[in-house]
Amino acid sequence: MPKIDVLLAVTGGIASFKSAALASQMVQQDLAVQVVMTRCAEKFIGKSTFAALTGRAVATDLFDPAMPLGAHIELARNSAVLVVAPATANFLAAAALGQATDLLSTLYLCFTGPVLVAPAMNVEMWNSKAVQRNVGQLVGDGVHIIEPQEGWLSCREKGKGRMADPDTIFASVRGQL
Repeated sequence: MPKIDVLLAVTGGIASFKSAALASQMVQQDLAVQVVMTRCAEKFIGKSTFAALTGRAVATDLFDPAMPLGAHIELARNSAVLVVAPATANFLAAAALGQATDLLSTLYLCFTGPVLVAPAMNVEMWNSKAVQRNVGQLVGDGVHIIEPQEGWLSCREKGKGRMADPDTIFASVRGQL
């Protein structure tokens, strides 16, 4: 498997359209980008978008026959940085608890390099005690949180919860490489 600079994990949220712009930006800067998508992410944006932008098939299956050691192991061993953008409340909870129920959560547990997480969710969800507790756990585990921004949210409200813009996330990625 060729070396990967950035594993870009996309979870299920409307902000996933920003992840396509981020993938494009990274590729234009000559970074090798491998996208991993959750099943819920596929409800918001298609795999073909990321495949076209990165020139690589999108990883979605924990049991990919092209990766005999397991997709989670091979991707983790061959990548420099893991970026989860957008990161849903569900991903934050799974990561904080150490759950391994799909490719992304299992990959997260195998990954030994820098992890950057860009949360995106409704303002009430972001402010909930459970989400803040999970974010605190992840920070304690060494995860770099790229704080969500204030602004117009897809729930038709203003507040903190918008995923950071691609330029901000890209700057954080560059800082880790």
